[in-house]
Amino acid sequence: MEAFTYKGISEGKYVEGEIEALNQDEASFKLKEQKVIITNLIKSAKKKGEKKKVKSKGFSLFGKKKVKVEEILIFSKQFATMVKAGLPILEVLAMLRDQLEGDAIKEVVEDIRKSLEGGVTLSKCFEKYPQYFDNVYCNLIKAGEASGKLDVFLLKIVDSLEKKENIKKKIKGALMYPSIMFTVAIGVSAFMLIKVVPVFAGMYDGMGIALPKPTAVIMAMSDFLRGTGGMIMFVSIVGGFFLFRFLTTKNEKIKYRWHKQILKLPVFGDLILKSLLARISLIMGNLSAAGVNLLESLEIAKSVSNNVVVTEALENVKKGVFSGDTLTKLFLKEPLFPPTFSQLISVGEQTGQLDEMFNSVASYYESEFDAAVDNMSSLIEPIMIVFMGLMIGGLMIAMYSPIFNVGALIG
Repeated sequence: MEAFTYKGISEGKYVEGEIEALNQDEASFKLKEQKVIITNLIKSAKKKGEKKKVKSKGFSLFGKKKVKVEEILIFSKQFATMVKAGLPILEVLAMLRDQLEGDAIKEVVEDIRKSLEGGVTLSKCFEKYPQYFDNVYCNLIKAGEASGKLDVFLLKIVDSLEKKENIKKKIKGALMYPSIMFTVAIGVSAFMLIKVVPVFAGMYDGMGIALPKPTAVIMAMSDFLRGTGGMIMFVSIVGGFFLFRFLTTKNEKIKYRWHKQILKLPVFGDLILKSLLARISLIMGNLSAAGVNLLESLEIAKSVSNNVVVTEALENVKKGVFSGDTLTKLFLKEPLFPPTFSQLISVGEQTGQLDEMFNSVASYYESEFDAAVDNMSSLIEPIMIVFMGLMIGGLMIAMYSPIFNVGALIG
């Protein structure tokens, strides 16, 4: 038998000591049975000779690039996989520090490793970087530390991050096509008004014919854009955009009205709401499974949404919990949450399996969101084709109509 010195986390507390085993694998197995999350495990004999500590470079995040969301996701996946394999956390963090590509994420991982080595709990290490690891992330790690099932909750974190990124990608993908088509239509129309229409205008002036009203309107628009009016219009649009952004960020009343209006948008409003409901349900389910109390879960779920209307609705539900009302009644009181949402939550309350039901709700709204994205994509494509046809085709017809009229007169 050999003696092994270990450091780890048990029931949310930092622990260390010695354990006897035939080899390191058996020592790791024994500690797992004791629900100890291993941060470091080495032979005692080796440790006696290791009085020197390897000094790592000092890191400063000031002036460095930010960590990308994709890097956080890759780190979380690898971290969860290695911890599940039973590797000591300090060893895992050291390996990830060397394997990851981005300098910024390497610095964050190294700082977490050094803090953990100094006796700080893992959740506290992650809490130092709220810009990268949100409340949900840190609370699930804390639950993993307390329960001794860190690998399970790390996998839940990865699942949550992946679903969040998938929703973002689907929304971006759904908006990409109409955005490109709209930009092309505006760009082509502006080019024609500034460069092509003046050629026709000079030709028609030489012919001395009366112009149809649509053609005259387009000529006037061309003159406006090519003169000072075009610059005034451009400055007004840019200024209006930044003013609107400032007001919807700083003024709470305007911000609330705008966020409320977003959720009422045809097609897009329903899409955004379903994505938020799926995300909130997933977070509530994971936190409930982690043993986080309902009030704290609702508070954390509020941080998931950047829409103040949704945040206010969750705050109202949280306040209602104090009065002793059931979640079903509280969600039914808020018109923002569909009746289906409340009915599914009701089943969870009655069966006592609220965490599982929240996960079922998340799956339901994820499938609803996917269906809505597919429907929107199939609906937008013909609308954008018709829009481009009317805009560019109408412009061309208006410019050529005087020539057709002259041909008709000659005939």
